[in-house]
Formats: sequence, structure tokens, C-alpha cells
Amino acid sequence: MNVIRAFIAISLSSEIYKNLEKVLGDLRERLPGSPVRWVPAKNIHLTLKFLGDVSLTNQELVVKILQSEASHHAPFEVSVGDLGAFPSIHRPRVVWVGVKAPPELQSLQHGIEAETSRLGYAREDREFSPHLTLGRVSRNATSQDVQRISEVLSSAKVGYLGAVRVQAVNLYRSDLNPQGAVYTQVFSAPLAQPGH
Repeated sequence: MNVIRAFIAISLSSEIYKNLEKVLGDLRERLPGSPVRWVPAKNIHLTLKFLGDVSLTNQELVVKILQSEASHHAPFEVSVGDLGAFPSIHRPRVVWVGVKAPPELQSLQHGIEAETSRLGYAREDREFSPHLTLGRVSRNATSQDVQRISEVLSSAKVGYLGAVRVQAVNLYRSDLNPQGAVYTQVFSAPLAQPGH
């Protein structure tokens, strides 16, 4: 197997995973049988770049990019909270929890985006908007389904779920099996330690 499906992301703290688990449980309970594919909490990451298929040769180049980009950024903290949806809460397609981050995150993502696009990975058309995907609404959802999902999202209160100190940026492989996607960390590039 010389090609992996891969993405670049930041992992979260165990506190945030526990809290995401609760939020997902609550939404599932309030939306039984709705056409939303919920993401298992353990699979939620702060994705910086989805690469898709990566050959082994490119994997080595991506690792070098991550090492280089990570070395230019000191660790920083992001906080997680609030519920929302793309494109909007009234027309939910992707249900998410928000991420508040300092400019360093944008700058790190921007560097990774620029360098991976040189390898031929398509640039995102949309401006990077840090979020954690909780679920995706099926394309077959009826307008009543969408209305109901929108009402639940509008009334659900999700406050502060925790913060995480970002110390590294990771390359993950994604393997699809009948139970869903399994993510495995392939490489982790530590951010620059102050004073080094």
C-alpha cells in the first residue's frame, strides 16, 4: 500500500474529548433518527489541512514541511466552545464546535497550506476557519429534517469546553473500514521551544 489518505491536524486534550463526548451525546439524544453522520469524539481533531491521497515519496516531503513550519512557531493555546454550523445555523450542512485561537494558528495553517500547495495539493478556496466538526448532515435530508436540526442547534447551549496548549502539529492517516474511519498518527512535529 504505497498511498495513504492523510490530513494534518492538532490533537486535543482529554478534558476536551470528554466534553465533546457529552455534547455529541446530548445532540444525538435530541435528534434521534436524524440524517446526521456524527463524528466519534475520539476522531475529532483541529484539522489544518486535508491532503487526501499521499504517496510514500510525498509523505516524506510532507514530514519535512511540517518539521520546517513547526520550527517557526512557538507553542500557543486554543480554547474550544460554542456550537455552530456551516454554511449557517439555519441551513446546517456541517455541525461544529468553535475554536478560539491566537494569530499563530492562522499563521501556522497558512504556512502549511502554502508549502503543501507547492507539492500539488489543492489550496482551500475558503478562508481557514478553525472548528471541530461534530457531524455532517446528509445530502438526502428533507427540508423538515434540516428545519429540525436547525431548531435543536439554535436552542442547544454549548459553553466553554476547555483549552489545549498546542505543542505539536501532526500528520494522520485515515483508513476507512466498515465501522467508519480510523485515524492513526504517522508523524508529530514539535513546535519551537522558547529559548532553543
